[in-house]
Amino acid sequence: MSSRRRRIADWAFRVFTVAALVAVVGPVLWVAGGVVARAIPHWRWTVLTTTTNGASGGLLNAILGTLVLMAGVLAIAGTVGVLGGVYLAELAGTGRRGRPRGGVLRSATEVLAGVPSIALGLVGYLALVVQFHWGFSLLAALLVLSVMVVPYIARGTETALRQVPTAYREGAEALGMPTGYALRTVVLRSAVPGIVNSLLIALAISGGETAPLLYTAGWYTGTPKAALFHQPIGYLTYPVWTFWDYPSNQAHYLAFDAALILLVLVLLLLVAARLVVNRSQRHAEVRQR
Repeated sequence: MSSRRRRIADWAFRVFTVAALVAVVGPVLWVAGGVVARAIPHWRWTVLTTTTNGASGGLLNAILGTLVLMAGVLAIAGTVGVLGGVYLAELAGTGRRGRPRGGVLRSATEVLAGVPSIALGLVGYLALVVQFHWGFSLLAALLVLSVMVVPYIARGTETALRQVPTAYREGAEALGMPTGYALRTVVLRSAVPGIVNSLLIALAISGGETAPLLYTAGWYTGTPKAALFHQPIGYLTYPVWTFWDYPSNQAHYLAFDAALILLVLVLLLLVAARLVVNRSQRHAEVRQR
């Protein structure tokens, strides 16, 4: 009887796991399939080489703008997030009463990760666009996007560093390496795959955002200019959000083209993140052998 119950429990567990997998993968395939099915029939390669003209034309300005924003987020949020994660994992230590000194910073990053992106966009609009008189600009958009994704990078960096075996640190200390040198050459090098993975996921999140950019970046139909203030910039999520409400088929086609390009871009980033993780795992297995 107990053997039969175990078989039933095992079968039920397998059914529930498959159902959970379908619940996760199903919506992704539904959304991706819907975008591809609506974009491919009217796809034009000139979308990649021409700029937007009203609600028609191409999406070159939006593609370049999105890439510029992602590069800026990588520079700003990547630097702050990685350094914050290094501090939390390696340098925070404990206070006089034995309490971790990074507790406040860690709690702040967790709270910041839960703030809705539209709220961050509103704060960025009131503080940067209006109060500081920056106008719709690249720098305002970069700062808001960076604040939004810094918690993910910091948390991913901290997790990656904590997964580095303690023996690596002890070996570096036994060899007489200074703490900073050991951290740069031994610990960080071992944690690079996890850090890169968190950076790529943060880029995918920032590239797919709309609300913060509506408040800070505005919209621009020309190619990005080398100006940080008082110069709006285009991005791919704007046509997806706006052009669908226009009373023309051309605008609808452009909205689906933008959604398809954005989907491909985000998928490429996620695939790159998985490749980095898989490659690091293979190298780790080889080193262990």
